[in-house]
Amino acid sequence: MSYSVIKSFAKINLALNIIGKTSSLHKIETLVTFIELHDLIYIKKTSKKNHQVSFYGKFSKNISHNNNTVIKLLNILDQKNLLNNYKFQIRIQKNIPQKAGLGGGSMNAANILNFFLKKKILKINNKDIINITSLVGSDVFLGINPKSIFFTSQNNIKRSFKCPQYHVLLVKPNFGCSTKTIYSSVKNFTKSKFNNRKKLLFSSKFLIDQSNALEEIVLLKYPILKKIKSFLESSITQIFVRMTGSGSVIVGYYKLKKDCEVAKVHFKRKFKNFWCISSKII
Repeated sequence: MSYSVIKSFAKINLALNIIGKTSSLHKIETLVTFIELHDLIYIKKTSKKNHQVSFYGKFSKNISHNNNTVIKLLNILDQKNLLNNYKFQIRIQKNIPQKAGLGGGSMNAANILNFFLKKKILKINNKDIINITSLVGSDVFLGINPKSIFFTSQNNIKRSFKCPQYHVLLVKPNFGCSTKTIYSSVKNFTKSKFNNRKKLLFSSKFLIDQSNALEEIVLLKYPILKKIKSFLESSITQIFVRMTGSGSVIVGYYKLKKDCEVAKVHFKRKFKNFWCISSKII
């Protein structure tokens, strides 16, 4: 049997506010969209007694083969007897860096779940999907339908917004940021900024004036990221520059592809050893 091939697109947070905290999790509201950068997932049924999951590629190093989002998803589905005793061989080419704020692992799990749903291997309702994805990871559900998303402070997801198709420059130093560590440093909360502006949320005018509430914490902890952001902001062609998620990727947004590519050249001259790639909002 030949492999089915799935593109697992990276997500970016265009803006993020921290509204408060429950006993265990922070309450956030965020604007999310997806970019052309993607991992490749190869999947097929196997006659083996157990699932076989492997990773390769530039960003496959240090991924635990016993504790990752894909294994967690498969274990949950097996425990609930939802895969009809089928086992799968899955190979994932990792083009999305880890601990970057791009949701690579979460989107891998989401896209595999999507595959099972589309192939009717899984026959579950939306409530079950929400429950399963929440057990795997807090942002996995965002990848079930990869469109521009408004995630509200009440944990509701509103989709199908039209996002400007910016060209983006993604920059990452040779370290990642631990989501748990960054959120543990949050001391201040903000009021909701998005709930009353649904029609404007993904307009350029609105996005330019927004922020990522985690950015101040991360830039203070890692001064090199502050230096990177300042360098990207020095270009007159950028629309805005903002960290995605809890870092460590900084994203520059550009209207024109040529401006994005020029910025990439300038950045690589200045920061020769950093990961730097251009992409585009889908």
